[in-house]
Amino acid sequence: MADKTPHFRDRLIARREELRSLAESSAESRKPVELDQTSVGRLSRMDAMQGQAMALETEQRRKNELIKIESALIRIEEDEYGYCLKCGEDIAPGRLELDPAIPICIDCADPGR
Repeated sequence: MADKTPHFRDRLIARREELRSLAESSAESRKPVELDQTSVGRLSRMDAMQGQAMALETEQRRKNELIKIESALIRIEEDEYGYCLKCGEDIAPGRLELDPAIPICIDCADPGR
């Protein structure tokens, strides 16, 4: 795994920067919706509130992914990357290619396999 670690580290850092950039660019859509009906009609306000709720949920998903990425980067620094947090076995390289921040092996993720 050590020979592939820089590859995964680079991918994690790139994804972290992408998520941070998306968070900055979507900040406006998460702002509170104007409740004054004189400036915005009722249906437009409801649509804006729905858009705001979707933007807030998307931001929460971004934050969760950033936490996973930071944890993976810490595991790389501590030379523990690529090992399952539950059982300690190697995580398949193909699984890491799909999601470099994944913390557990397929067997622990789906114990019924």
